[in-house]
Amino acid sequence: QVQLVESGGGLVQAGGSLRLSCAASGSIWRFDFMGWYRQTPGKERELVAEITGSGGTNYADSVKGRVTISRDTARVTVYLQINSLKPEDTAVYYCAAGRVGPTYWGQGTQVTVSS
Repeated sequence: QVQLVESGGGLVQAGGSLRLSCAASGSIWRFDFMGWYRQTPGKERELVAEITGSGGTNYADSVKGRVTISRDTARVTVYLQINSLKPEDTAVYYCAAGRVGPTYWGQGTQVTVSS
């Protein structure tokens, strides 16, 4: 059983920063793919950032320049640093992991940005 547990969400003022963490545990814990997605009510879940086993990264256009994804060398924890937060960043943020894509999901952590 694979578990992904997110932490670090919360309420922050516009312009502030947050660092989200996601720790993986279970029988399959070395993931080549790890990423962060977000979802708001009535909208589809969207990619925020992803990182591969070789360290390659990809960011959504809406967060480029404000977000950094990173992972530990054991490939069991992934982080998302979000700076210059905007009200439109308000969403539930989900961690995802897998061999080549998002196979496993965390339960999500709420990020709320007040104006």
